[in-house]
Amino acid sequence: MNYVNVDELNKATDRRSGSVASALKNYIKPVKLGNLELENNIFLAPLAGVTDRAFRVLCKEQGAGFVYSEMISAKGVHYGSTASIELAELDAREKPAAVQIFGSEPEIMAEAAKRFEEMGAAAIDINMGCPVPKVVGNGEGSALMKNTALAGRIIEAVSKAVEIPVTVKMRRGFNEKSENAVELSLVAEESGAKAVAVHGRYREEYYSGVCNKEIIRKVKEKVSIPVIASGDVVSSETALEMFRETGCDGIMIGRGALGNPWIFKELTKGIATEKTPELIYETVLRHMEEELAFKGEHIGVKEMRKHIAWYIKGMHGAAALKNAVFKADKKEELLKILKEGLLN
Repeated sequence: MNYVNVDELNKATDRRSGSVASALKNYIKPVKLGNLELENNIFLAPLAGVTDRAFRVLCKEQGAGFVYSEMISAKGVHYGSTASIELAELDAREKPAAVQIFGSEPEIMAEAAKRFEEMGAAAIDINMGCPVPKVVGNGEGSALMKNTALAGRIIEAVSKAVEIPVTVKMRRGFNEKSENAVELSLVAEESGAKAVAVHGRYREEYYSGVCNKEIIRKVKEKVSIPVIASGDVVSSETALEMFRETGCDGIMIGRGALGNPWIFKELTKGIATEKTPELIYETVLRHMEEELAFKGEHIGVKEMRKHIAWYIKGMHGAAALKNAVFKADKKEELLKILKEGLLN
């Protein structure tokens, strides 16, 4: 998977002007997904291996209006996988929050949705955009864009199984011969979905190239439910462009939040954050506290290593510091390396 260059992200943030912040303020507003009203329309996207409880809490504290769990296998829930179910455990500080599920069997998807509603999810998001071969090979994720009839049955089954809103995340299409986000969005609305999130790339593009805003605009023109835009939003400038060019009801930020949870404060409060070594160290301490409380030291430290790599990307000496960080397997060792690398 390709991730955002944080150095370029910071340059984009540095270019941010008062006029951009003022203009963007007009687009930041509450949004409703069915009967669920959210305080603002800037969301943290579901990212496998990234948007765990610790990171969601961090982003919510910075101003994210809504956060999503990592994608969870409905089949794993059906067969009683503890690991799958634990991914949906929500902290009171992040609520209301959504749980994202993936699968291809309507009854099993409905069963998982009901389970997560009982666990406190405020919405269920159905993944129809994941490009990973293992998922697509099972007819799940973005593969469902090739079978809109089945997609509709899944959305309908899930919508009937729960009282909370059901949303759908999709891509532009499976490939350039099949740009059908408009068609699938209409199916989603007819089948009971209360919102759709559209990423402006084909499945075959993964995260390369440039997000196509035109397809998001087309979806917005055709459906009456909220349309959440996804793709390449890394600053106030790019967020403003997305709102203006698509007419979207909200924005979902994924890769742009890696190593930069402050982006939510920038967009929702108009407060740009100077990414200093001191701030990075303080944030890593805060992030690690949450991560270890959730997963314990052994797994938590391993999870934090990749997050630290995103936090420091683009900084002078980042490569050497990253190499040292990835050799650490204890909390104190990791913090010692980070402190020496950032503050000395």
